[in-house]
Amino acid sequence: MAANELEIDNNSLLDNIDERQVEFTGEVDGDEYEFAVQYDVLEALSGDSPDGDAIDMFNRFVDAVSEATLAALSRGNGSGVIVVSENDLE
Repeated sequence: MAANELEIDNNSLLDNIDERQVEFTGEVDGDEYEFAVQYDVLEALSGDSPDGDAIDMFNRFVDAVSEATLAALSRGNGSGVIVVSENDLE
């Protein structure tokens, strides 16, 4: 699957502190998916561990997060929550 654009529903952004991930709904090529970006991704991008500001970090690095999200979608089957890990960063 070669997706080229992710539209993030900003109203769906959720900092799941217990799971150490930011969860959101996104649309790619007209299909809606549930995503979870691990804190490790945000830490790799920023150099700092999220400490109550994971949503702010997510928004600061939204372009890189979007690219990693598309990479995670392309390697997955598109069912269930698609987890974006540090391995999805280019």
